[in-house]
Amino acid sequence: MAKSPNAFRTISEASDEVGAPRHVLRFWETKFLFLAPLKRAGGRRFYRPQDIVVLKAVKRLLHEEGLTIKGVQRLHKEQGLKRLAHYGDPDGTVTFEPEGAAPAEVSVSTGGGASTIRLRQVLAELEGARARLEAVLSRSD
Repeated sequence: MAKSPNAFRTISEASDEVGAPRHVLRFWETKFLFLAPLKRAGGRRFYRPQDIVVLKAVKRLLHEEGLTIKGVQRLHKEQGLKRLAHYGDPDGTVTFEPEGAAPAEVSVSTGGGASTIRLRQVLAELEGARARLEAVLSRSD
């Protein structure tokens, strides 16, 4: 059974969809801080549809357009994530939330479920922020 287009992907599924090995996706996360999949306990990564689009964009920019890592970083800095993502989703079928905005809350009809889901989202965001902070701090050593 195929996953919904809005379903989260594991690193293996993301790797297959993007066409880049898993170790490359993990390397890109260290070079591009805007690549921040959700991480669960044990460091297991889950990629949102937006993450897949951005990964495809990075792959295209690096491998097809000939940009360097610094070139992609500069493009992100100058034009933003939404513009960068255009290279991975030229039709604009995936929607992006404004950078720095919290993801929309998910409502579930079961009692207390929405708050649990929201707490999990917040925890995943905090884990992602922690990983990015650790990456920045490790570079300054």
